[in-house]
Amino acid sequence: MSIDLEALYIDLHRHPELSFQETRTAGVITRELTALGLDYVEGLGKTGVATSVTGTAAGEGPVVWLRADMDGLPVAEQTGLAYASTARGTDPAGTDVPVMHACGHDMHVTALLGALEKLVATRDEWSGTVVAVFQPAEEYGAGSQAMIADGVLDRFPRPDIVLGQHLTPLPAGTIGVRPGTQMAASDGLTVTLLGRGGHGSRPHATIDPVVMAAATVMRLQTVVSREIDPREMAVVTVGSIHAGLKNNIIPAEAKLELSLRYPDDAARADVLARVERIVRAEAAASGAEQEPVITTDHSLPPTINDAEATARLTAAWDRAFGEGTVMDPGMFTGSEDVSWFAREAGVPLVFWFWGGLDPQQFADAVARGTVNEDIPTNHSPFFAPILHPTIERGVDALVVAAREFLA
Repeated sequence: MSIDLEALYIDLHRHPELSFQETRTAGVITRELTALGLDYVEGLGKTGVATSVTGTAAGEGPVVWLRADMDGLPVAEQTGLAYASTARGTDPAGTDVPVMHACGHDMHVTALLGALEKLVATRDEWSGTVVAVFQPAEEYGAGSQAMIADGVLDRFPRPDIVLGQHLTPLPAGTIGVRPGTQMAASDGLTVTLLGRGGHGSRPHATIDPVVMAAATVMRLQTVVSREIDPREMAVVTVGSIHAGLKNNIIPAEAKLELSLRYPDDAARADVLARVERIVRAEAAASGAEQEPVITTDHSLPPTINDAEATARLTAAWDRAFGEGTVMDPGMFTGSEDVSWFAREAGVPLVFWFWGGLDPQQFADAVARGTVNEDIPTNHSPFFAPILHPTIERGVDALVVAAREFLA
C-alpha cells in the first residue's frame, strides 16, 4: 500500500512542532518507515530519525545520504488554508507561542518519505546504500551537530556524498541549484551592553545602556553600507533589542541579538571584527565602566555545492524533467546546517531548492514587478506551497539525485 503523500503533508502541516520538540513528527516518520519495512534509529540529536536502504542489484555501490529537516517556527499562520495550523508551543524562554510550518519542512519530510518508498520499490535496480536523515532543529542551526554528536556518522554507513533540498517560492516544477556557495554562512550573536542603572529623573548619575544600544544599532548599519565593497555580499541585522522594565528606571544593561551573513570564512572574519570594533567603541564612547559581552549563539558555515556533482545532477534532472527545469537561483543569503554532515565526513555536498508556487501567480507577479509584495517567502505567515506538482517534484528530484550517484 503506497503512502498517501498529500494526506501525510496535510497532517504534518496541521501539527508543526518547535525545534528539538518534534516528537509527534518523529512518530509519523517512524510509522511510515515501519510500513516500508525499514529499520531505524530514533532519538538522534534528541528527536532525529535515521534509516537506511540497501540496493539488491549485483555489486557494491556508494553510500548516498539524503537529508530532510522537520521543525516548525513560532509563527501564527495566516494562509486561510483549510488545513492551517492552530498549534501552540512553548519556546526555550518558556513563552507560549503559535507554531507554523512557515519554511516548508513539512514538505521536506513528505518528499523524503515519498522518495524512500520509490527507492525501496526499485531496490533491485540499484546497488549501494541510501541513508535517510530526518533532522531536528534546523531553525536553531543545531540539529545536524546534535545528530553528529549522537553518533549518526558512526551508527550508519558513512556517506560518499550528502544531498538535500529546500522548498522555496520558485514556480512549482522548477529546481534551483548552483555550483559553489549556494547559501551564506551565518553567526547569531548576543551583545550585552553594561551600563549603570538608576532613577529616570537622574540620568546624569547613570550610564544609560538604552542610549548606548541605540547608538550601537545605528552605527552597525554602516558596516555593510560604508565598510564592505558594494560588489561583495554581507548582512548585519539587529533582530531584537531588550532593555528596561519601567519608564522611570534606567536599566543596568541592554541586550542586542544580531544575525550576520557572509559568503565565506574570510568575509566572516572581516565582518565579525568590524562588528566587535563598533560594539566596544560605542560602549567606550558612552563611558561604560565594563566591557560589553559578546557571545556566539550559533555559527553556520556556508553551504557550498561541489561543482562536479552539481553538474552531474543538473544533467540528470534535465534528462528526467526536460531542459529548462533547472535554473541558477543565485546565492541565497539564508543559512543552513546541512553542510555539517558533509564537512564532518569529508565528502561532497549538493543542496538545491525546488519550487512550490503556482507558476501563473509567479509569472503575474513578475510581469507586475511585485514579486516582493505579492509572493510570500519562507518564514512568512502567508507561506503556502501548492500541493501539486510540488510534492511529486520534491519526491522525484530526490530519487533522480540518489540514483545518479548509486551504482
